[in-house]
Amino acid sequence: MKQLKGLALAARGELEIVMTREFAAPRRTVFRALTTPELVKRWLYGPDPWMLAVCEIDLRVGGRYRYVWKNRTDGSEMGAGGVFREIAAPERLVQTERFDDAWYPGESLITTVLTEHAGTTTFTATLRYESRQARDTVLKSPMEEGAGQSYERLAQLVTSLEA
Repeated sequence: MKQLKGLALAARGELEIVMTREFAAPRRTVFRALTTPELVKRWLYGPDPWMLAVCEIDLRVGGRYRYVWKNRTDGSEMGAGGVFREIAAPERLVQTERFDDAWYPGESLITTVLTEHAGTTTFTATLRYESRQARDTVLKSPMEEGAGQSYERLAQLVTSLEA
């Protein structure tokens, strides 16, 4: 298991990656920051010069979401989206994810579980891929560093929302 800025990341079985991080906020606040477009735009982006230019979330079972990241330096874009399969606010989200320009084969299924104990929320996201090749491609990518940076920003955001 690797640890980056409070994010623990591990391969599980042949198809999954599990990411875990604690947030010093109640799960209702973390859930809101994961599902409210104005809040998601404040934390879900990679290193400079990237920004989340498009964030659309139709938070209902069967509803779609769409993210487009834009590089402010060269104008390049990366888009992804999917469908919500299960929503049990504020403890569980299940959604698909597929990138516009697929950099790994197929789509992933992301199950996010939020558990709260004494005002601290443990975030566990299980990413399930269609093949071991897809999972291993993601493990070899800079996804871990980008996710670590994003979740660090999320930690700061949820703390500020509780202040």
